[in-house]
Amino acid sequence: VQLQASGGGLVQAGASLRLSCTASRRTSSSDVMSWFRQAPGKEREFVVGSRWNGGSARYADSVKGRFTFSKDNAKKTVYLQMNSLKSEDTAAYYCAAGSGLIASSLSDPGKYHYWGQGTQVTVSS
Repeated sequence: VQLQASGGGLVQAGASLRLSCTASRRTSSSDVMSWFRQAPGKEREFVVGSRWNGGSARYADSVKGRFTFSKDNAKKTVYLQMNSLKSEDTAAYYCAAGSGLIASSLSDPGKYHYWGQGTQVTVSS
């Protein structure tokens, strides 16, 4: 599976951005699609994840109420709508796909099999 992420950019604090990630194919409806981010000098951090076949998305506390995950199964594309951006949201954002993940594993980057190339989000204060 190849993942293509896009939509990053440079914005001011309080602005919005929407990231997209398109998968070359889906392996299973139960596969998980997630967004992670990594700021310079920091570990990769879970942002949000959900299964293709439904269920609620799981968000990191730091983005709850500001970020929204959505997906278009027909287009094999997931989105991350980011509102009220803060300087601390500055990072490279990566989409990831994994199979056989249980709920408690969604936030573990080591459990994912496929990664997109990352798209940079920079928020100026």
